[in-house]
Amino acid sequence: MSTETRTVEPMVLSEATRARFAREVAKYPADQRQSAVMACLAIIQQEQGWVSPAAELAVADYLGMAPIAVHEVTTFYNMYNQQPVGRFKLNVCTNLPCQLRDGAKALQYLAEKLGVQPGETSADGLFTLQPCECLGACADAPVMLVNDRHMCSFMTTERLDQLIDGLRATAAEGQA
Repeated sequence: MSTETRTVEPMVLSEATRARFAREVAKYPADQRQSAVMACLAIIQQEQGWVSPAAELAVADYLGMAPIAVHEVTTFYNMYNQQPVGRFKLNVCTNLPCQLRDGAKALQYLAEKLGVQPGETSADGLFTLQPCECLGACADAPVMLVNDRHMCSFMTTERLDQLIDGLRATAAEGQA
């Protein structure tokens, strides 16, 4: 008998989520279900906005993995939100090439403009500001990523202002 106790119970996966998981698992040999872990975590995040400890347990149970193995994936990749984030997640590259071209200034400028510290979400719930590792567009530094999907290059203060104004307008219009 195990002496390990769970303090968090796995979330209950909907039939639709289980069907999406099954489509991902089907891409791999039967004995390699765990290969779908990243896809399953992405599905959870897409549906919930973040990957909670309960969601990690549900993925682990579904794939037959140790919960710590799923948690290691969630914490290794910065594309998985480990806490709720704002409507717009802003990842600003802080690696050397971006630093040499004012990446740190861009991060600080956004922090001041949004009234948050890196890692925090604005009071209106619109913006979460995060430093991040290299985004692979060093020639376009400083760069940032919006909602893990939209790369923004050459982010001067003017371009940062335009971006934030555009995102606020999008939010006001009720768009994604």
